[in-house]
Amino acid sequence: MGSQEQLEDWRRLALRVESEVAKAVIGQAETIRLINVALFARGHVLLEGDVGVGKTTVLRAFSRAIGGDFERVEGTVDLMPGDLVYHTYVDAQGRPRIDPRPLLRHGERLVTFFFNEINRARPQVQSLLLRAMAERTVSAFDREYSFPHMTVFADRNKVEREETFELASAARDRFMFELNMPKPSDRAIRQSLVFDTAYHDTEGLIDKVAPAILPWDRLNAIAAEVQRSVRASETIERYVLDVWEATEAPQKFGIRLDNVDMDRLILAGASPRGMSALLRAARTVAWLEGRSHLEPADLAAVLPSVLGHRVFFTPVYELRRAELSEALVMQIMDKIAAP
Repeated sequence: MGSQEQLEDWRRLALRVESEVAKAVIGQAETIRLINVALFARGHVLLEGDVGVGKTTVLRAFSRAIGGDFERVEGTVDLMPGDLVYHTYVDAQGRPRIDPRPLLRHGERLVTFFFNEINRARPQVQSLLLRAMAERTVSAFDREYSFPHMTVFADRNKVEREETFELASAARDRFMFELNMPKPSDRAIRQSLVFDTAYHDTEGLIDKVAPAILPWDRLNAIAAEVQRSVRASETIERYVLDVWEATEAPQKFGIRLDNVDMDRLILAGASPRGMSALLRAARTVAWLEGRSHLEPADLAAVLPSVLGHRVFFTPVYELRRAELSEALVMQIMDKIAAP
């Protein structure tokens, strides 16, 4: 089978994954699409959102549809790096035992790893996770363990501030997307979530999702083929380079934010890794739309989620990050003419 036919077959499977997940989660179409993009662009995702909006449910639904193994870890202040790797104890016969913990117990079948409330975990734990994200390996017992198909999802506790350890800027740059998963605003959807008892039974919702729709152990290969198959024109390349420059010096492009000294706003713009993530995600969007070339709409679909957390502000403005990062990205998209 030729690569184009194979890509089309995989595109149909990817779209089916979305439709299956939508059986378990309503009112989150954009979040579902962007998680799907991250999976096929092989990027990790930091989820934002209030408590109880369905973050775990949507990830379990994706895990069931894709196949492979799912693991969830709860961030706590007393969690140590070793707790992710192994567990030591004395068994009933009085013999010392060592059992594998979340990162090791599934071997190469680990496909979806969810770290809940990552900012409750100490920086040492976050560092171990970052290595696992970057290299998809962990060293233990004098050997290296690999989980090449793993995608990491994490969320942060945004309500409580005591006993939390915020992710460093370099750590956030490891995530392809920061996605906000909002409460649904549509009244009919809210009514269904509250009064339709089907949405009160999480296990029942997950069971509605068709299992193992695609061969999960080929995600890396198909993602690489997607990147090779989607082209970018010279005008698109110039546009992306202008966007990158605008993250470093927005005032050059006439970008202004209220009550902000633009000459003192930016500490560092997007990194090369960030811009690479933008292109990988945009190419995946184009592929899901059935095209072999990039269009401005593909970049617009992912730009806020890719770049919002990758522009670093000076300390005087960092406390206003949530407000300013969104406004800056919107201004970049508005002021720089798309081809």
